[in-house]
Amino acid sequence: MTYTYRDATDADLPRIVEIYNFAVATRKCSCDLDPTTIAARRSSFLQHTPDHRPLWVAEDDGKPAQGAIGYLGFFHFMNERPGYFITADVAIYLHPDYQSKGLGTFLLQSALDRSQSLGIETLTATIFASNEASIALFRKMGFEQWGFMPRVARLEGIEKDLVLVGRRMHEPQGVA
Repeated sequence: MTYTYRDATDADLPRIVEIYNFAVATRKCSCDLDPTTIAARRSSFLQHTPDHRPLWVAEDDGKPAQGAIGYLGFFHFMNERPGYFITADVAIYLHPDYQSKGLGTFLLQSALDRSQSLGIETLTATIFASNEASIALFRKMGFEQWGFMPRVARLEGIEKDLVLVGRRMHEPQGVA
């Protein structure tokens, strides 16, 4: 399979919500307990900008009419405090039909490749410790575990641990 990505447009929002709601239902990678709506996601969607914190949708080149098959978003780390602008938190969500088929690797590698041009020196992600596939993906791409938060979430009576992973893109000048 050959994948491409592009900046998300308003027309992609229904498919983004659909893909996200698949994740919500699995209880593997989201703390939301109920499916979301387009209206509820619109404000988060509008916070993404192509030149600073983009939201990309992935497509299957062999099936372009299908639309988005997954997405990757760059999010502000620690709110929007300017001192943290060199760091972005990334989140990846894939349609179930495209999980374990290289799409996550494609999107994360694309994020690594584009980070410097976006002014990002560090990427982070928070992942449920039980989400072994996502942890393996980020480790494969050079991310290291930077933190562990035990039992910080509860989904349907099951407590979840959270792992913080991170990767520096390069060391800036003047840092020892």
